[in-house]
Amino acid sequence: MDTLSALTSKMCAGSDLTIAEAESAARYLAEEGISAGDKKDFLKALSTKKETVAEVAAFARVYRSLALDSGLSVYADSAIDVVGTGGTGCQGYNISSVSAMIVAASGVKVLKHGNRAITSKSGSADFLSHLGLPLSSDIHVLQESIADLNFCFFFAPAFHPAFKHIMPVRKLLAEEGRRSIFNILGPLINPAKPTKQLLGVFDSRWVKPLADALTELGMQRGLSVNSSGGDMRSDELTTCGVNRVSGIGELSGIDTEWNAEDFGLDQSDWDDVRGGTAEENLEILRAMMGGSGPKGLVDTIALNAGAALWIADSAKDIREGISHAKTILRGGVLQAWMDKVATHFNVK
Repeated sequence: MDTLSALTSKMCAGSDLTIAEAESAARYLAEEGISAGDKKDFLKALSTKKETVAEVAAFARVYRSLALDSGLSVYADSAIDVVGTGGTGCQGYNISSVSAMIVAASGVKVLKHGNRAITSKSGSADFLSHLGLPLSSDIHVLQESIADLNFCFFFAPAFHPAFKHIMPVRKLLAEEGRRSIFNILGPLINPAKPTKQLLGVFDSRWVKPLADALTELGMQRGLSVNSSGGDMRSDELTTCGVNRVSGIGELSGIDTEWNAEDFGLDQSDWDDVRGGTAEENLEILRAMMGGSGPKGLVDTIALNAGAALWIADSAKDIREGISHAKTILRGGVLQAWMDKVATHFNVK
């Protein structure tokens, strides 16, 4: 059997890993007995070589299999995840979280996977817990949440115990300013395995490979996206920049760029989509629901929610999805959903 060091040497010689080798490596990285130094050498070699679609998919398969059972796979075929890799450093608003909330308020089941902030002031876990959703791995809590609210949140650290022995090496790499395959794996290892997804990616070069990896993993329908303009980038669709888009599953024929004008929206400034703390972002959401707030942020959220509604077969196209999303955001439907969240979880 190849050791992790042997697989590192193979990549340093310029060779890609086979699927079996990549799966073995993923398991080695989760083992306690292998040193952080050996793990770091492997991850640096993999990143330097550049990860292949097959390697990414193999890693995702392993960590999906090692995740705790969510107990919600019965919803997988009808549910969607709206999620980003994070890591853009743009201090963006919680766009995917609010978009997912709009989708849930529309009646579509949302199985959302996420974590606390790393490069922004408010990650999905920070924002949603501030709203009142628990960061719980209790299956009964999650089952009640998806049944009553069309929404449940999987707090990544609670569902991936295998990552306990990976975090030390991730910290070592972060101290060196280096990324690894773990910067892109999160959205691929949702423990409930929803078959639809709107995936935001931190770098446009990963849009197509991650779409292909999710197709290889059997996802039915989705989009992988990134937005950029000047020195700014976002792991969402935005009305600020050029959106690089690649389809997943039955949408795999899509490989293009979209702009705000393609959907009847105005181009906006990047300052419109900046965010703050979870508390500040909730206040911005209340302003948007009340008819104010940054127009570019309202349009950007509607664009993401509209795309998600289309992916989930709840809108005939993205333009119709945008219209539905704005009605839900501005017309009291989202507020009623948030009130229901507060009641369900006894939020004061």
